[in-house]
Amino acid sequence: MRFIILSLSALIIGTAACVSGISGSDAAVPNGADPSATPRRTKAVREITYTDAEFDGKEVLMTNAEWKKLLTPVEYTMMREGGTEAPFTGAYYDNHEDGVYYCAACGLVLFRSENKFDSGTGWPSFYQTAFKKNVIEKVDRSLEEVRTEVLCARCHAHLGHVFDDGPQPTGLRYCINSPALRFKKAGAAE
Repeated sequence: MRFIILSLSALIIGTAACVSGISGSDAAVPNGADPSATPRRTKAVREITYTDAEFDGKEVLMTNAEWKKLLTPVEYTMMREGGTEAPFTGAYYDNHEDGVYYCAACGLVLFRSENKFDSGTGWPSFYQTAFKKNVIEKVDRSLEEVRTEVLCARCHAHLGHVFDDGPQPTGLRYCINSPALRFKKAGAAE
């Protein structure tokens, strides 16, 4: 019983950190995902075709069973079940390389490194998307407060949330899970 209470407390603290922008490293990961199994520690075994253009309206629609076969367990938890990685554990929260961030499920361009900033929350944070049409924002009432969930426009993968406490020029903070992203360094061959 004590373990369950401690686990729930850690989950609430981790979620509150993302919502409020408070940093912390003791947060648990919802849905039982292993926070150590982020892209930094899990080798991706599948190739992705990267798309650098604005979303063309052609969606990638698959069943949950098909996604489960395609994605790693951590990617599936984050992108199909709406999980959240523990803060300061992901591969990209502290990435300062120049490049582009793509959807880990379908390869659609989502964010660029020049729009990334250190929010102090432990998650990769961006103040704008690569193309406005490449993400969908929807109301998320899964916690006790209303948030805005961010999804990939092409495959509807859960990416994270957007908040209105970011820097100028937009005032937005896209708080994104590393397992939902693939990074391609500037100048790197496909």
